[in-house]
Order: sequence, then structure tokens, then C-alpha cells
Amino acid sequence: MISEKEFKVLKRLVEGLPLTPRPFAKIAEELGLDEKEVIDITKRLLQKGVIRRLGVTLRHNLAGIKGNALIAWKVEESRIEEVGKKLAQLDFVSHCYWRESPPEWKYNLYTMVHQPDKEALEDLVRKLAQELQVSDYQILFTKKEIMRRSPVL
Repeated sequence: MISEKEFKVLKRLVEGLPLTPRPFAKIAEELGLDEKEVIDITKRLLQKGVIRRLGVTLRHNLAGIKGNALIAWKVEESRIEEVGKKLAQLDFVSHCYWRESPPEWKYNLYTMVHQPDKEALEDLVRKLAQELQVSDYQILFTKKEIMRRSPVL
């Protein structure tokens, strides 16, 4: 659980760091706090695991990366943790989720994979499937990014 003040800082951090020499001072000014307090709260949120990191968000489509796809994997329940952890450690995987699936959809593990182009992505996923011994998967290429943002808190 986080405090009201931590939530206030978190909500502002989700908007991104201001491009100023002292971004935490600017955030502090906006929130009516002092710079040290904002830095301390940010450190606490990192230590608690609420925030994983502060960094740049890459807009793949604008960077010319054309091989972006959601891979839906059918993984045996007994192997979900093993396969999921292996996939989550790969540099080219940006998201990895185990989800409940409706009876008519057999896939239960999902990854977002990024490569320079579609052919490179298909080759990579084919090799990965062999290594993981998971033969049932669907590559769902991104057709168009309609919206991307951090969740509104």
C-alpha cells in the first residue's frame, strides 16, 4: 500500500520527467513539496517495487521498427512459470503475461516481441518456439498503434 503523498508523486511521475536540469525540483514545485521529499518518495517507490525504473519510452513505429507483434503461446499449465520466466528475460520481449483464456481460445501466455522487420520476427519466434519446446503459437502483428500511454491513475 502506498500513502496519499506517494500516490500524488507517482501520478506525476507517470506523466514523465520534465526536461529541466532539476526535474524533481520542478515536480516538487508543481505538487507543493520540496525536492528532497520528491526524491525520497521516488526512492521508496522504487524500493517497494511500485516503480521498476525511470526511463525512456520507445515508440517502435516512429523509430522504424516494423516487426512488432503479440505472440499468443499455448503452454502447458505445469510449464507456465518456467517458460514465462525465460521469455521475460529476453531483451526483445517488452511484455510477458499469463492470462486466463476463454474456452474457445487456447492460448494462455502472451509476449510483445520487437524486431527490425516482420521476417526477422518470424524467424526469431520460430527458433524460440523450438528452444522452448512450445509448438502452438500465433503471431499477431501490429497493424497500427492507435493509442499508447501509461495508465491514468
